[in-house]
Amino acid sequence: MTNISWQAPVEVDARISLGSKPQNFEWYPEEEGQLAVDVYQTDQELIIISTIAGVGPDDIEITLNNDLVTIRGQRQKGDTAPKEDYFYQECYWGSFSRSIVLPVEINPGEASVSLKYGLLKIVLPKIMSNGPVRLDIKEE
Repeated sequence: MTNISWQAPVEVDARISLGSKPQNFEWYPEEEGQLAVDVYQTDQELIIISTIAGVGPDDIEITLNNDLVTIRGQRQKGDTAPKEDYFYQECYWGSFSRSIVLPVEINPGEASVSLKYGLLKIVLPKIMSNGPVRLDIKEE
């Protein structure tokens, strides 16, 4: 689905009918699409999965900053046709991103990423804790 947002000028013509493009409105395409993701955990790992069809590994950037993973990329439109020749135009083309706050502490040095048949999979090993640690107080 093509997402289009628009901004109205300060004065809006009340005679504008629904279903037609208002002439005194400016149309702005959405700047960036947002990826849909699945995030789940096993005993040892946090796993993020997203469908990213039509994008190769060189078109994706994944960054990890403390407790935040950001997936960013660009989907290039291949075939082009005049707008009037389309029956449906639902695919998103252009830049996209998604940031995910991690619910557990992970070990970034052991993280792995794979892309197969348009399915992106990020595996983030959890930092395993032995539970609370009791600290002894020394008298001075």
